[in-house]
Amino acid sequence: MKKLINNPENVVRESLEGLAVAHPDLVKVHFDPNYVVRADAPAQGKVAVISGGGSGHEPMHGGYVGIGMLAAACPGAVFTSPTPDQMFEATKAVNGGAGVLHIVKNYTGDVMNFDLAADLARGEGINVESVLVNDDVAVEDSLYTAGRRGVGSTVLAEKLCGAAAEAGRPLNQVVEVFNKVKNGGRSMGMALTSCTVPHAGKPTFDLPEDEMEIGIGIHGEPGRMRTKVRPADEVVDMMMDPILKDVEFRDGDPVLLFVNGMGGTPLIELYIVYRKAHEIAMRRGLRVVRNLIGPYITSLEMAGTSITVLKMDDDLIKLWDAPVRTPALRWGV
Repeated sequence: MKKLINNPENVVRESLEGLAVAHPDLVKVHFDPNYVVRADAPAQGKVAVISGGGSGHEPMHGGYVGIGMLAAACPGAVFTSPTPDQMFEATKAVNGGAGVLHIVKNYTGDVMNFDLAADLARGEGINVESVLVNDDVAVEDSLYTAGRRGVGSTVLAEKLCGAAAEAGRPLNQVVEVFNKVKNGGRSMGMALTSCTVPHAGKPTFDLPEDEMEIGIGIHGEPGRMRTKVRPADEVVDMMMDPILKDVEFRDGDPVLLFVNGMGGTPLIELYIVYRKAHEIAMRRGLRVVRNLIGPYITSLEMAGTSITVLKMDDDLIKLWDAPVRTPALRWGV
């Protein structure tokens, strides 16, 4: 194992310390319990959008804290859910009186701990709504979930809901934006290699040099199938078909096409994937009106990609284009 770290016990804390000193104009980092908040939190009279999950998926979630996106993020240990006290303290820190939205990926630990935190916050009079991302078409159940996993649509939901909150929309309307993402967004991932959790010191799973896994999760959960490595165009075909079959798309529907890198895949390869995914979408009669390409929800150093297709409308396009300024995503400001 080769990693650019010090003590594996300190990986998350030292990474958060680096985030804090790199972006003091955007975020503040609290330790014990660990959470990241906007530098100007709380924003009085505005909904606060919070998300969180295990570390190792950077820049998600701490890299998305800032103007036009998340008010706070709760990083757990690597591939481990954050604790209820992290989420509770973060919720209190960003509550501006207009309510708090918890965006939760569908992993058992995340769901349970966010539920506990929401109950604690409600006990203190904070209006909290929790919503669940479950966009992965690869499996119905996995080692970590009951039902579909939450993957690529999480990033899109954080941006769109964050823009709605920044615009001053009330909590129920921010939830409506999320529901559009939940109903219209689908994802699938694949891996060419495993990844190594710092504490473990060995690959999470075994994947021979000449094989790949289709439908894998962001923690290395098994996918739909393991097969010999194939050309990129064939791989994209295998991923796009179940994605596009899972939502009722009509000719001319506008979509956002998100090609994500899992941490160890260079951009030159991601653009090859995007090229084919765009071709397939257009052939199916869809209009690709917005896109995102890059490593935005990773799995440490895993080589691989995920594809997300989100059905858009005029309001979602407006929210996507709205200014955002975070450590990892920024435009318009």
